[in-house]
Amino acid sequence: MTGPASDAIVVDHLSKQYKKLRAVDDLSFTVRSGRVTGFLGPNGAGKTTTLRMLLGLVTPTSGNATIGGERYTELHDPIRHVGAVLEASSAHRGRSGRNHLRMICRAAGLPDSRADETLELVGLTPAGKRKFKGYSLGMKQRLGIAAAMLGNPQVLILDEPANGLDPEGIRWMRDLLKALAAEGRTVLVSSHLLGEMQVLADDVVIVAAGKLVRQGPVDEVLGSMGTTQVRVRTPQAAELTTALSALGATVAPQADGSLLVGGAEAAAIGHAAFTASVELHELVAERGDLEQVFLQLTAGMAGIR
Repeated sequence: MTGPASDAIVVDHLSKQYKKLRAVDDLSFTVRSGRVTGFLGPNGAGKTTTLRMLLGLVTPTSGNATIGGERYTELHDPIRHVGAVLEASSAHRGRSGRNHLRMICRAAGLPDSRADETLELVGLTPAGKRKFKGYSLGMKQRLGIAAAMLGNPQVLILDEPANGLDPEGIRWMRDLLKALAAEGRTVLVSSHLLGEMQVLADDVVIVAAGKLVRQGPVDEVLGSMGTTQVRVRTPQAAELTTALSALGATVAPQADGSLLVGGAEAAAIGHAAFTASVELHELVAERGDLEQVFLQLTAGMAGIR
């Protein structure tokens, strides 16, 4: 397969105006090959509009969105370069999943064997002969990914792919996307499942109100917000609480018997415990998780626009 020299996705000063609504506002970011990038934002942040512009389904008011240096509409035989799922797969209710994929193969000039190969890839081989009307939402999501992978593309763009998947299905999705990125493919995933994105994504792009809020490797984005709390475990909780309160720290007892301390670094907490002759069994600095960072970064910018 021959394709663009580079499979990076580049969004460059992209904007979309709908009458009085500016859905996307001068948005720029890059999605690198060989990595899973999470595309995050509150409802109405402009994520889906951005993806639709990237795939040539919506015309930008200004700016560009390219894949390998080319607009999607300029790609030759795009099914072999880009696979996309913007919603759960749709198919004729009376057609089997296998035949649905075969029809796409024939329209795209691909061998029928790709239908069976992608069914196996997404774990739908046992249900391949079942009619689409009997598919659950999770099965439809898998079928959509199978359709996106028919051309063996180097770029995969998914909008909320975990919708309808049970915990086992979400883990399967995570393993699949990580494996595809490890092969050098470019994977862009829009999702509201922030906990899952922290585990899955290598990089994140966070948007709100159509604007870029933060982008970068997950660890760097989390680290940029600083340490938010320290977990402490001690048999002398009352004495330690008194000592830490004198420092101006906040202490919140937890159901597991530990204390979450805010407003003081781990070293200061350890020194206060030593001075007060308090025995410590655990002292761990915990930075905010992706959900906490996301809420901090998008505070006051959420809501349907």
